Amino acid sequence: MTHELKKLLENVDNALKAHKFGVYPAELYDPIQYILSLGGKRLRPMLCLLGYQLYRPTWQHALKPALAVEVFHNFTLMHDDIMDEAPLRRGQETVHKKWNMPVAILSGDVMLVRAYDLLLDMPEHLLRKTLMHFNTCAAEVCEGQQIDMNFENRALVSEEEYLHMIRLKTAVLLGFSLRLGALLAEASEEDQEKLYELGVNVGIGFQLMDDLLDVYADQGKFGKQVGGDIIANKKTFLLIKALENANPAQKEKLENWLRASQFDAAEKVTAVTDIYNELNIRQLTENKIQFFFDKGFTALESLGVSEENKALLREFFQELIKREK
Repeated sequence: MTHELKKLLENVDNALKAHKFGVYPAELYDPIQYILSLGGKRLRPMLCLLGYQLYRPTWQHALKPALAVEVFHNFTLMHDDIMDEAPLRRGQETVHKKWNMPVAILSGDVMLVRAYDLLLDMPEHLLRKTLMHFNTCAAEVCEGQQIDMNFENRALVSEEEYLHMIRLKTAVLLGFSLRLGALLAEASEEDQEKLYELGVNVGIGFQLMDDLLDVYADQGKFGKQVGGDIIANKKTFLLIKALENANPAQKEKLENWLRASQFDAAEKVTAVTDIYNELNIRQLTENKIQFFFDKGFTALESLGVSEENKALLREFFQELIKREK
């Protein structure tokens, strides 16, 4: 990452640390500072600032709205952890484990309120349109989470359904982040829409890459257990395509592993991965990832700004893609 991108990321981190969400009662506000302190790529606020910088150099004017997107994102993570009964987030105790479930629910609720507070820091004539787009995005993220939970009770999920779910659950917030930056810079409607599509398509690519890494990543470099999705029978793109393309014998083996209530985890991961390899699922997934990345970068190239202004955003995405791999 170049010095310019590192400096921008440092400013985002420092602003999050310095922002006061509230003081009393501590049980309400301490969990907010805690979950925000656990780190992460700060992808969403960075995209907002980089979207703004495409058109104007004074990124500081977009800082608080950019923080709003990160606060909203972490609100969703706090509530997702409750729904998933997850014990860890980025290697540390989740909020509901460190405190308790009622505290996590209420603290998450106030995070959403504080996200709206941060969005208020913008010119008044842009506020209504911003809130309209934000509310649409926030509802879609919730829709995506519910659809994902619905999939847990279904035997079969189609590729189309899965891509729609990850678009809502993950990708639309990336699209909104870029659109927000451009909106604050008062870019053209056409460019705002192109940036939204850029964020959505790259976001889908990132989620598909996460599916792939869960099976094929180097455990020493991967932030979570390799094969975790296989162990949990999670309906990822890889499993969906394997069930779709398997011959009768392969499909029977897969379904036996999916039905098994008692099994050796390492044996299951190896067996299912072997079937993926027989079906060339890795290459198929990599092709789909590239398809969405290419769609995203085509939108970037079509923007009505100079190549020099595009360079930093292009570099940020390329760094993320390399780091994910």
